[in-house]
Amino acid sequence: MGGSSSRAARLDPTTLRQVVERARHHDPDAWESLYRHCYPALYAYAGRRLSPAVADDAVSDALARAIERIDRFEWRGAGFDAWMYGILRNVVKERYRHVTTQALPTDPAQLAQGLVEGEDASTALLARTEAAQIRRAFAALSESDQDLLELRVIAGLSAVETGQLLGKEAGAVRMAQARALDRLRAALRGGLDG
Repeated sequence: MGGSSSRAARLDPTTLRQVVERARHHDPDAWESLYRHCYPALYAYAGRRLSPAVADDAVSDALARAIERIDRFEWRGAGFDAWMYGILRNVVKERYRHVTTQALPTDPAQLAQGLVEGEDASTALLARTEAAQIRRAFAALSESDQDLLELRVIAGLSAVETGQLLGKEAGAVRMAQARALDRLRAALRGGLDG
């Protein structure tokens, strides 16, 4: 596939199927297209669990495993994106056992560092404080709630795709998502009140 843009290149379902088939035949251009298709979303997922450098390594490892296992991939159920998330989830779990996530800075001077030129310091501090509250509330959830919300809400996988990754029916995924979101809201209220 042509195109020299380094931006995310989300592929429509028909094109994705074609590119995956080319990748099965070891077409390096196909793998580049799949990399562009997958990398931003996979990095965002890994980045919520690992430090930036480790997240980048985890995504690279997941893509390398996909290259090795592409012959095992089948177009049943969840699709290619969910297959990639499944591989990455395993890589992240392996890495997470060995890596501790970095604590968020709480000192106002540290929070204010790295402001975008022209950005109001109080606006930046408020945005970072809110982001830190959301991260803390999210971290307070169980690992299964975190996984579910990351796959459904953040990665945008369907209830069917998520269910196949987590071993649940689509209806159970939707119900679990509603409950996890309720727990997240409660954790946020607790953090904002406290």
